Amino acid sequence: MSKEVERYIENFLANLMAKNPHEEEFHQAVREVVESLTPFLLKNPVYTRLKILERMTEPERVILFRVPWINDQGEVEINKGYRVQMNSAIGPYKGGLRFHPSVNLSILKFLAFEQVLKNSLTTLPMGGGKGGSDFDPKGKSDNEVMHFCQSFMTELQRHIGPDTDVPAGDIGVGGREIGFLFGQYKRLRNEFTGTLTGKGSDWGGSPLRPEATGYGTTYFAQEMLKTKGELIKGKTVVISGSGNVSQYAVEKVTQLGGKVVTLSDSNGYIYDTTGISPDKLAYVMELKNVYRGRIREYVNEYPEASYFENKRPWGVKCDIALPCATQNEIDGDEAKTLVENGCICVAEGANMPSTLEAVEVFIRSKILFGPGKAANAGGVATSGLEMTQNSMRLKWTREEVDARLHAIMQSIHAACVKHGTEPDGFVNYVKGANISGFQKVANAMIEQGLV
Repeated sequence: MSKEVERYIENFLANLMAKNPHEEEFHQAVREVVESLTPFLLKNPVYTRLKILERMTEPERVILFRVPWINDQGEVEINKGYRVQMNSAIGPYKGGLRFHPSVNLSILKFLAFEQVLKNSLTTLPMGGGKGGSDFDPKGKSDNEVMHFCQSFMTELQRHIGPDTDVPAGDIGVGGREIGFLFGQYKRLRNEFTGTLTGKGSDWGGSPLRPEATGYGTTYFAQEMLKTKGELIKGKTVVISGSGNVSQYAVEKVTQLGGKVVTLSDSNGYIYDTTGISPDKLAYVMELKNVYRGRIREYVNEYPEASYFENKRPWGVKCDIALPCATQNEIDGDEAKTLVENGCICVAEGANMPSTLEAVEVFIRSKILFGPGKAANAGGVATSGLEMTQNSMRLKWTREEVDARLHAIMQSIHAACVKHGTEPDGFVNYVKGANISGFQKVANAMIEQGLV
């Protein structure tokens, strides 16, 4: 790294941290982008002269509001609600809503910033945003979740719309929550529009939307493996998480001939050496989606599996790792363990699940590493397809959506290869994704003037 590049990175990050103190997740997300993007920026001074990256890391709008609601005991509860509208240069704001106790402004700004580049990579006309609340749906009744969602949407509806901002789901926001949110939006606005994605299939939702992130991550991993003459077929795969993304990653990996041996939640992970078959996956889906149970219950049903409390699955030997749980779930030491145990491919199904130290280990080891903004873009890509179907008042078949999703993931992979191939032939997917995603947004910002 040249002195000029080092100086630019140091100055940029110092200014960012001074303007956004105590926002560690946001600093981390920006650092990862700036470190790989700076040589490109310095070769193209129009971007630095017009301070495009400085503008891109400043949200266009941040909305913060209170969310009062009544629990089943008749007591008043109060949560914080957020929406970060980061960048609308290439389309209306698009990004999920996260309901989790950890939600704060730093996490949502990191997610919104990543979303800008991710949405650009999909080739669809979508800007970037993110929102949510510190509300925890875990352990709440359906009635309590409905009361919260209705109160949350009563305020949020002022700031969103099909041509302004189109939220979707994220951690803690699944089909149940999207239904309650959409119902309240429709009631207050007296209109039926595609303002939310992830809707039920009978009322505007797209086929394959629940599957899209997990399927897309698997498709991206398959594309990376092909560059080495490899396939998922016959490989042992370690997956973290046990929610929507993880479930459908298991399904697609299994369909492609791989063997998934782990799933996890915040309390620990299960290790099933025989593989998580379709029947076992059906049990997990019922456990997590219907009964909202814990993954440790898997070993009661399948005693051949083992459960490891308060541990993460990255010590399990594997060929492929798909982190699909949450941010910073693989640290530097765990990344080294994965590499030492023979892992040849990591594709991020979650947003920023690898720390900066872990990413450095993967790139230095020159294994295949797909960052979340590329590898998990299938979810928002299919949300974009849902927006199109809603605007056109039609519905595509599952096969049509899957074909479009597969083509989008192949296109994202090709863009990463184009911009990320190093002189020695190694593909730095982090650099490729960042340059490709940045260029489209930056050029649109230049053409639209100083706004």
